[in-house]
Amino acid sequence: MSANVISEVHVPAQMDFDRFARISGDDNPIHVDPDFATRTRFGRTVAHGMFLSSILWSMIRRHLPDAGRQLSQNLMFPNPAFADEALRFSVTIENISDGQAAIAFSVTRVTDGSVTCEGSTAFEFGGERS
Repeated sequence: MSANVISEVHVPAQMDFDRFARISGDDNPIHVDPDFATRTRFGRTVAHGMFLSSILWSMIRRHLPDAGRQLSQNLMFPNPAFADEALRFSVTIENISDGQAAIAFSVTRVTDGSVTCEGSTAFEFGGERS
């Protein structure tokens, strides 16, 4: 199978960051306290990296519902993603063969093209989900 790209634009709100903090337990003020965040080098609240990752993973599951056990994953967060800012989530299916898939993904800010999350994953098809 040749590369296939799935792309979606999302605009996360502060409410999304707050909900993710409640679910994950990561209530670092850089994510949930706008007053605190204004005094940081970012100047505003920043998305949880795993919040971005969870949106990417949901895209993979929607488009490849037979995705099974995850074999590997690597993630980097080179730039911040902010509330109320459009983000493009892209998933590239690089290879599917022998019951396994290799996928690259990224999240970029629509306004300036800065990459806020990038990485890759590999998983098996069918069987147990991880």
